[in-house]
Amino acid sequence: MSESQDVIALGQPTVGEEELAAVAEVFKSGWLAGAGPTCRKFEERFASVVGTKHALTTSNCGSALYLGLRVLGVEPGDEVIVGDYTFPATGHAVLQAGATPVFADVRPDIWSADPAHVESLITEKTVGILAVDVAGQPGDFDEYRAIADSRGLWLFEDAACSAGATYKTRPAGSLADLAAFSFHGRKGITAGEGGALVSDREDLIAHARKLHTYGIEPAIAREGSDELPIPTFHEAGFNFRLSDVQAAIMNVQLDRLPDLLAARRSVAKRYHDAFDGLDGVEVPVALPDREHPWQAYILTIAPEISRGKVALKLRERGVQCNFGTYASHVQPVYGKQAPLPVSADIFARHLAIPMHSNLTDAQVERVADTVREVVTELS
Repeated sequence: MSESQDVIALGQPTVGEEELAAVAEVFKSGWLAGAGPTCRKFEERFASVVGTKHALTTSNCGSALYLGLRVLGVEPGDEVIVGDYTFPATGHAVLQAGATPVFADVRPDIWSADPAHVESLITEKTVGILAVDVAGQPGDFDEYRAIADSRGLWLFEDAACSAGATYKTRPAGSLADLAAFSFHGRKGITAGEGGALVSDREDLIAHARKLHTYGIEPAIAREGSDELPIPTFHEAGFNFRLSDVQAAIMNVQLDRLPDLLAARRSVAKRYHDAFDGLDGVEVPVALPDREHPWQAYILTIAPEISRGKVALKLRERGVQCNFGTYASHVQPVYGKQAPLPVSADIFARHLAIPMHSNLTDAQVERVADTVREVVTELS
């Protein structure tokens, strides 16, 4: 890499003075801890954006997934069908709830769980379907819902990457009984870390709210009482709260969401145009009946080209990149699993290139030119 060339980041948050000002207001309020008034404000706004009646902020998406499984009643001996191509936090949450994840192979185009394979995996032990929006694009939720309803199962959306996405005009997050979001640093809106659990069902969110604060209502619920309320613990919970400092950042990020999405979609279009006709790579598919938030832009490298060599050469030239995500079923933590050929294949060939809302036109052009050069050299 030339010393005059800056490294182009794979992912990068868009934050600035507005977020700093919001954090300063929280400092002035004196309530920095979790589940306070700033969290409640964000929860109300976020629920409105994702089209649900209720939202609960959490420490991260993993805790939201686990809380969701707990309030759905998952217990040891249960099986949960999980879309295979996902960061293993999805499967981990099922294990942590005491159940067994049963991984479903995925569609070769959008990488979410294949409904036909999901249905084929249902047994008498199956209690629900945990469907993943890969890179933020929702899977086939009408089909998942039909399967779940016909078999008496619940449906849970792993919407970790999906803020701002839609499926047949419906917002991601509103497509299932519950949905979990991530506010990790590479997501479309971010506080560095954090998450949310959303639902139309008040009972599920109320139960999760107690569990995420050790098993009692958060302190804000006791504000303004003319007595000295003493909470009672009926079950063991956790500290899975988002701090009000992070919630302040998220309120500003929610304001930014339309512009952040527009920027990412512009980058995706330019990449699509740049790689049109390039032998050796396939661009990601965005289906016309859903809006893709482009949390990541993932190329599929032809099997005759070494993905590892492509990655090393891109990095040498100042373009960050990484594999896409995981074929969960091959991870040792899950024990012996049935082979899932589609997921295994894309796991071996996917390569994520820079995607974030701060990319300049010049950077997008440089990334595209560098990818084209490297792929042509190695073809």
